[in-house]
Amino acid sequence: MLKYLLVFSFTLTAMLAHGQDDSTRHVPDTVKVGAYVISVHDINFHDKEYTIRFWLWFVYDNARFDFSKQLDIPNAKEIEPPEIIVDSVDGKAWAIMKMKCTMKERWDVQDFPFDKQHLKVQIENTLFDNKSLVFVPDQQGSKFDEKEAIDGWTILNFHVASKENDYETGFGDASNTYQVFSTFNIEMDIERNAWGLFMKIFIGMYIAFLIAIVSFTPHPSELEPRFGLPVGGLFAAVGNKYIIDSVLPESSTFTLVDTLHAFTFFAIFMTLVVSAVTLKLHDNDKMELALRINRIGSRIVVVSYIAANLIAIGLALR
Repeated sequence: MLKYLLVFSFTLTAMLAHGQDDSTRHVPDTVKVGAYVISVHDINFHDKEYTIRFWLWFVYDNARFDFSKQLDIPNAKEIEPPEIIVDSVDGKAWAIMKMKCTMKERWDVQDFPFDKQHLKVQIENTLFDNKSLVFVPDQQGSKFDEKEAIDGWTILNFHVASKENDYETGFGDASNTYQVFSTFNIEMDIERNAWGLFMKIFIGMYIAFLIAIVSFTPHPSELEPRFGLPVGGLFAAVGNKYIIDSVLPESSTFTLVDTLHAFTFFAIFMTLVVSAVTLKLHDNDKMELALRINRIGSRIVVVSYIAANLIAIGLALR
């Protein structure tokens, strides 16, 4: 019996100790935070950046929180000093800030100009980690200006969320080698109706191809137009590609821009091949065969080029 009493007393003591630990465990302060996006502009693919203006507000109890000095946006290139309004609402501190940030962005130009982009603004408190501060997003109040937010694009899937950001460092504190901060994220997907832009940037390339296939119309014996026109079209297509590449970021992947220009280069090369073959047949007095090769070759080049372009564009639109 004594043994059972000892076991019971040890169990009760452990339960009471556990209950005391739970009651004394530190609960982080919550901060209600929301955002209203005013505009997204100065989208720059080459420099991998864009500018965003938005209102940001915090509602909290802890007087130690000073978001005018403790605010950080890790994925921003530059943060202009914000306009700050401090007030109270329902007995809580209420801080409103008008922000303007230049954000860094890794643009996905695989399907440019039919690309869709995902933008994210990540907001943290620089002083208090998630043991002391946790953001609670204001889902109802967080919105964007549907009329003025962004020109030439459509905003889809706009939402705000509270997440965590891990830092595998103690920032100089040897006793703490790992920290987690609560983050408030503003996220949105943007896309555009790009057919107008598509025609603007690729019209030069398609004109170059049309110039090249005009070379199928002269007689196979006419050397100068048969070879001069495709070469001129090739230089025009190369120049068009350099112009487009100058506004896009460097990419190791083969993009839609690269694919369509590659089709154009190859099609122009094939016009030169057909002209060379027909010229050779003409010099060997095989005029009928030369004309037949010219007719069949021109149709294959044109039809194949159109089909390849339609397939590549269709895949980009998926």
